[in-house]
Amino acid sequence: MTDDCLFCKIVAGQIPATVRFDNDAVVAFEDLNPQAPTHVLVVPKTHVRDIAELGEDPALAGAFVAGVRATAAELGLGAFRTVFNTGAEVGQSVFHVHAHLLAGRPMGWPPG
Repeated sequence: MTDDCLFCKIVAGQIPATVRFDNDAVVAFEDLNPQAPTHVLVVPKTHVRDIAELGEDPALAGAFVAGVRATAAELGLGAFRTVFNTGAEVGQSVFHVHAHLLAGRPMGWPPG
């Protein structure tokens, strides 16, 4: 845990969140500014800065991806989009790796 990390504080239960899924590896909670009818953030319980750093730990990366899949299953999602932002210039605002899990509306391509 990093003392100044918002998501570490949510993982530790120090900041409330609407949790939609929780297991040994990840916690998933509703985004405060949803961009789709279903918009949850899936966060590993271990602090990792971004997806680039996560790639250095294959076991944690695998557990994280499995947690994203388990969250989607728990929410009954048959179709969903997963977004990772890596770096401030592309929208990462909390530097604790997280997946945006979005569903519940049509989503075009390219995004943005």
